[in-house]
Amino acid sequence: MDRLQEQVLREVAERNIRFIRLWFTDVAGVLKSVAIDPGELEEAFEEGIGFDGSSIEGLTRVHESDMLLRPDASTFQLLPWHDSDNAVARMFCDVFTPDGLQARSDPRGALERTVERARDMGFTVMVHPEIEFYLFQQPLTVDHMVPVDNAGYFDHVTRGDSNDFRRRVVQMLEDFGINVEFSHHEGGPGQNEVDLRAVDAVTAADNIMTARTVIEEVALRENMVASFMPKPFIEHPGSGMHTHFSLLEGEENAFYDPAGEYGLSVTGRHFIAGLLEHAGEICAITNQHVNSYKRLWGGGEAPSFICWGHNNRSALVRVPVYKPTKRSSARIEYRALDPAVNPYLGLAVIIAAGLDGIERRLPLMPEAEDNVWDLSENERQVLGIDPLPASLQSAAALMRSSELVAATLGEEVFDYVLRNKEKEWREYRAQITPQELRQFMKVN
Repeated sequence: MDRLQEQVLREVAERNIRFIRLWFTDVAGVLKSVAIDPGELEEAFEEGIGFDGSSIEGLTRVHESDMLLRPDASTFQLLPWHDSDNAVARMFCDVFTPDGLQARSDPRGALERTVERARDMGFTVMVHPEIEFYLFQQPLTVDHMVPVDNAGYFDHVTRGDSNDFRRRVVQMLEDFGINVEFSHHEGGPGQNEVDLRAVDAVTAADNIMTARTVIEEVALRENMVASFMPKPFIEHPGSGMHTHFSLLEGEENAFYDPAGEYGLSVTGRHFIAGLLEHAGEICAITNQHVNSYKRLWGGGEAPSFICWGHNNRSALVRVPVYKPTKRSSARIEYRALDPAVNPYLGLAVIIAAGLDGIERRLPLMPEAEDNVWDLSENERQVLGIDPLPASLQSAAALMRSSELVAATLGEEVFDYVLRNKEKEWREYRAQITPQELRQFMKVN
């Protein structure tokens, strides 16, 4: 048992913590949880806690269902919505097989393997996510979707529910030890954004899962419903999760070069080239639902085309230059991700794509200086700007032939995601929509 695990055991005893919740995700990115008694914690650290993996989406097959959860002591935190007299803590877990090997189907493990690859290349990956979501009034039903306000981008709503909501969310995230950089109202009615500070990639994915849980918890306590659906309204902007990446080489930012265009190093340019090279084939992971493509192709500054730019919010990859002389601020922003992503898998394939660009020294295409949406199809073809997949079906077809995605996720996760996404597309395709009924049946 290591020192950090011993520290957790002492804290559990000193604070009289009643339950420890072990958190992990299925392949679709749904948070799973099992509560254990403090008396079981030492065994959980040393041997793991057994569970039926075949009952969890994508983890394993029925005939090999026995799996183990091993808590990561570095993620130990008290759940701030429980009072001190009934203290409950949580830890994220890695999933192992009975023979002591990390399960190849564990999404967190897929990201950890990718981060290890980056480390072998001399890099530490830093990630800064911007999580968008809508807040709705209760009751929320398919026929009753009423946002909590009618405000817009950066609006201050006097005595508005969103203001108090964001304050409570930020406080609760800080109680978790998660630092928040910004929170503000977004462009749609009832739409908000919470930006988390940059941390290493695995911690960032853990933080995204925690933030989504906190946002939902606070919303329900305030008689609201939070939704991470990428495109809940036709007429309003979709919700994205623009995510910033940088690579540290020791203490130095590998993306920074004061002599480079926009202060971007050759390494940074190769990383972007890798993202653009693989953008289509990773899309079924970064945008995993049918609804995701209604956001990507529904306007509202969502990226639809594979290109990069500086001050160009129509580009898939952007190079922000808020503080051009500050070495630590050099980064790139990937704009396709949406908040319904499995963050472990989404970050894994993005990082893998960028590292591939560095390893192969891929050249970076010219910057897109114009608003790409305003260009004609012929103009985009001349510039070499291809579209992202227009549907989940197209994205899954591109992913099926991707060696990079298969190698990053592992055979088990790769096969499950393909089956799951193709099933989602078939179920969607079988639906009769209100639009079709209005068109053909002349109904209101």
